Amino acid sequence: MQQPLTIRPAVEADFPAVARITGDSYLSAGYFDDPAHPYMVKIMDVAARARQATIWVAEREGTVIGSVTLALAGEPYADIALQDELEFRMLVVDPAVQRSGAGKAMVEAILGHAKTLPGIRGVSLTTGKAWESAHGLYRKTGFERVPERDWFVPGTDTKLLVYRRDL
Repeated sequence: MQQPLTIRPAVEADFPAVARITGDSYLSAGYFDDPAHPYMVKIMDVAARARQATIWVAEREGTVIGSVTLALAGEPYADIALQDELEFRMLVVDPAVQRSGAGKAMVEAILGHAKTLPGIRGVSLTTGKAWESAHGLYRKTGFERVPERDWFVPGTDTKLLVYRRDL
């Protein structure tokens, strides 16, 4: 039987695990092939991210196995959030325990949290075009594509897809 999962705000002691899981997840999924890529360097600087955004971790048996970053419109880590949306980014689960339900549990916790925020009527996210396992998770948790909001990484031809779920 799977041990219970705790989803909580990250603390400084979690930052090395969050950085490792983020890097391992993005590299093992093939999103990037070099940990020195400028975007990888940025997202693995968890202390800097934590100063500008809310980071949560998923923990099982005292071990951090996942993390996610939350942002509201106008905040530094908000790429696409509208005024009535909570956006989440960098949802990652340690590749060693993927498909254990941690990703789904984090999405459900985000949705529950969003419902408590005044003026928030939806949750949005951006994902890569070829990130099929992520697309499956988002569809399973009730998110729908919003193709008119898709966008390109600045200075590249990399198209990112937007999903939203109304609350």
